[in-house]
Amino acid sequence: MLTGLLQTRGRMTARQLAGHLEVSQRTIIRDIEALSSAGIPVYAVRGCRGGFELLDGFSSDLPAAGYRRDRASPGARPQRARVRLSPRGRRLAALTGRPAGVRIRRNVPPAPGREDWAEASVRIDSIGSAVLDMLALGAEVEVLDPAELRAQVGETARKLAELHHGPAAAAHQSSCRPYAGRFRPE
Repeated sequence: MLTGLLQTRGRMTARQLAGHLEVSQRTIIRDIEALSSAGIPVYAVRGCRGGFELLDGFSSDLPAAGYRRDRASPGARPQRARVRLSPRGRRLAALTGRPAGVRIRRNVPPAPGREDWAEASVRIDSIGSAVLDMLALGAEVEVLDPAELRAQVGETARKLAELHHGPAAAAHQSSCRPYAGRFRPE
């Protein structure tokens, strides 16, 4: 909804957004931060005519540049996946609209150690596009079913981890030194 408002109306202040969405300005600021961390190109403009706006040309139905959703064959009924979402994952999914068709399942006992997570059902058009949708939520989602989706998300995540733990990552970290909990180039 937030991205939809910014797409249709352009630049809006936190006060205007809060009024339209009937939430506090602090909630808007948290949601803007969540969108930004999810890769949505939203930014703040300072000054008397400032506010928040999306990068020109951004469209929420195009999740990433060059990304093309694989569609199921025409007439095929879309599948549903069963997932667990953290509270942050639920917010990210609601803010970005990704994955589409999230339905929180009620009356499902919580998983041990994840009492604040919710089980949900998610519409998937194809396994390939669903993998990208799940990876967009990062560690805020756990795929339960179908097994094929769970396996592909796991395999893709392992490949990503290898890229970031390989020799190139080690070389980068050795050229940086810790600074206040973060790495600073020398």
